[in-house]
Order: sequence, then structure tokens, then C-alpha cells
Amino acid sequence: MYPDLAFGFTNAICRKPSISVKNGLRDSQLGLDPDPVVFADEHSAYVSALKNAGLTVKLLEPSEQYPDSVFVEDPCLCLPDCAIVLRPGALSRAGEAELMNPVLVEEFDDILHLSGPGFVDGGDIMVTNSEILVGLSARTDKAGFQELAELVVSRGYRARLLQTPKDVLHFKTASSILSGETVFATRQMIKAGVFEGYKTIEVPEGEEPAANAVRINDIVLLSSGYPKTRDLLQEHGFTTISLSVGEAAKVDGGLSCMSLRYRKK
Repeated sequence: MYPDLAFGFTNAICRKPSISVKNGLRDSQLGLDPDPVVFADEHSAYVSALKNAGLTVKLLEPSEQYPDSVFVEDPCLCLPDCAIVLRPGALSRAGEAELMNPVLVEEFDDILHLSGPGFVDGGDIMVTNSEILVGLSARTDKAGFQELAELVVSRGYRARLLQTPKDVLHFKTASSILSGETVFATRQMIKAGVFEGYKTIEVPEGEEPAANAVRINDIVLLSSGYPKTRDLLQEHGFTTISLSVGEAAKVDGGLSCMSLRYRKK
């Protein structure tokens, strides 16, 4: 196992948001379409933050065919020694996995594929220093987990299946990894008992969307507008940077899903 597997990254892959992102999937109750121009500005700031955190970023051009393709984390899992092309649970996103293949070939010598019939979304995968946690959701099922587990175990990793609370879209919608043994999560997730064996920090009441944070090397990226969360994590010794992700939120996106982060061997 690699040290600091959970957050020690050197590289990232991102894709610019398309004009068609306004047609993206959503369970959101915001009732608004994202503004592609504002989304592009927010995404640009996000990419800059990744670079400032020490990452080399491969920035892909928009894909108008796939409105949700800005969320590059969902169709792939990147580990230091391999990339795994997943099977997103939403039918309209199935082609995004194939779209990533030529990009991954440039970055990884070893590329694996889920063949189905199960489904796994990257937003349901949390990589810690000791294991890979996968949450069941509307877009990740047991069959998908079983196939993914076989692949990662064959590469020397451990995988564990957990149940995401039914009203949570993705496992990482309501949780994030902050260190090798520390998880930041909503009260609902903590009470569900899915993080047994880990130290947990509870998201302040009323700021639940802030649970989708991203630790990159020495920096924790947070969604802006959540001052209690910022202060809490700083009190725990984390250096934070707040970014606006308001347009991504309109199509159920957040900080973690807009990049594929990994460490080159």
C-alpha cells in the first residue's frame, strides 16, 4: 500500500464544462439550470486551485455529447499503479467511460475495465490509506462492487462495501477523507456506522453540503459559503481554501467529482 494514498497526489485530469451542462442529470431541489459561462469561471478557479496545491493538471476540452462529463471522477478510479474504467449507473453517462479511455492510455500503463452487468460510480468510492470504501447507492450496486473488488484485490488493495443512506446521492456527497484515519462526514453518515475504525469530524449543522471536501497534499478544498466548516477544520489543523461550486451544485456536482486525482508511480 502507498503512504498517503488518500491525499498524496501529483496529477489530476479535469474536463471543461460544456454548454450542454444545463441539461445535466439532477436530483437537486434547487430548481435552476447551471449557467455555462459562470460554471466555466468556477471550473477555471478550481483547476487553478489544484495546480496551486501541487498538481500537474491535464485539462480536457468539453464534450457536448455528454452534459455531465465535467464530472470526470464518476467514470474512472485512478490508483498509483493502474486506472479502472467504471460503469456509471446512469444510462445517459455510459459513454463517458469510453470517452476517458484514450486519456487514461496516455497516463497509465495498466488500465482495467468493469465489464458488467453491475454498476459503480466514482462518487461512491472513497480511497483511504488502508482500504477502498464503496457505498451502495442508486448508481452503485453489489454486482458492480464485487467486480471492482476483485480487480483492486488483485492489485494488492482491500475493498469494503458499505450502505449509503437512501436519501444521499453518492457516498462522497456526505463525506470526505481528510487524512489516513480521519473522515469528515454528516451526522447522518456517522450515525449509520459506516466509518467504524476511523476518527470522524462531524459537519456543522446546517452546512451539510460542505461534507464534499477534497484533501490534496497539504490543502483541503472546501465549498464556499460554509464558515463554520472552514473554522472547524482550521481548528483541527487543516489548511483550507474555499471555492465557489454553485453551478456544479445545480446538477448535483461538487468538488470531488470535477477531477480525477492520482499519484504517478
